[in-house]
Amino acid sequence: MGVLSLEQVSGSNFAYQHHTLERCLDDMAQLGRSAVELWGIAPHLHIPQADSAHLRKVRGQLLERGLSASCLTPEQVAYPVNIASGEEWLRDQSLQFFLRAAEVCSELESPLLFLTAGRGYEDQPAEVAWARSVDALRTITQRAAELGVGCVLEPLQRVESNLVTDSGSLRLMLDDVGSSTLGVVIDTVAMAAADEQISHYAKAFGESIRHVHLIDGAPTGHLAWGDGFLDLQEILWELGQLNYSGALTFELFGDGSYSLNPRAAVTQCLNAVHASLARIAS
Repeated sequence: MGVLSLEQVSGSNFAYQHHTLERCLDDMAQLGRSAVELWGIAPHLHIPQADSAHLRKVRGQLLERGLSASCLTPEQVAYPVNIASGEEWLRDQSLQFFLRAAEVCSELESPLLFLTAGRGYEDQPAEVAWARSVDALRTITQRAAELGVGCVLEPLQRVESNLVTDSGSLRLMLDDVGSSTLGVVIDTVAMAAADEQISHYAKAFGESIRHVHLIDGAPTGHLAWGDGFLDLQEILWELGQLNYSGALTFELFGDGSYSLNPRAAVTQCLNAVHASLARIAS
């Protein structure tokens, strides 16, 4: 069994939506990060507007700072993007959105494309939306694989989706999609909202766990570590028991002050992880 490293913590532009991407990347490099998870939002990286010229610019900005892209995470909860939508036009546009996102991953040399299953209408049988999600995920993962890009799927909180909301429904979705290139995301807040632990994911997925959103909550809220009450040390220890070697990203959304001073929030998280790993190693 292993111990995680602070080097596994990936930077990100989460919480930097009111700052330039340059400011974000400067901060990530200065904070010692070598890779960045890119949140696909406007104005930083809006997928429909991200042409090759813009992607070359972003790629250059990363390289200038010694950074690489660890994962591309298109916005897919707040935006009108829903691969399981009951509206054909929205479902088709959403599918095209992710097919383009796979191309963006390839151009940025990002190894992973971050996906969620979408949601169906609450007043219709979930099975109908489930089938639409399966079909879309098969199409997206196949195209991504052709481009040399892997995909990872994250459960959402129940308020965000009525499809994949815990490790059990995630296991069913992965089985139905049947793609060897589709891995698993652990989001510690979604995990807590579902009253689960790392052990549930370890048992269900093992080495298929390829990405982690490491974030505090109360139990929800996507808070900086120390602003919620989740057990960071226990989470890191359990991930170490899995010999987890992928990226860990702070997905900061919960407090409006984070977006005013995002570097302070990221630093708070880095310090908390450093302290927890030191205690685990002692």
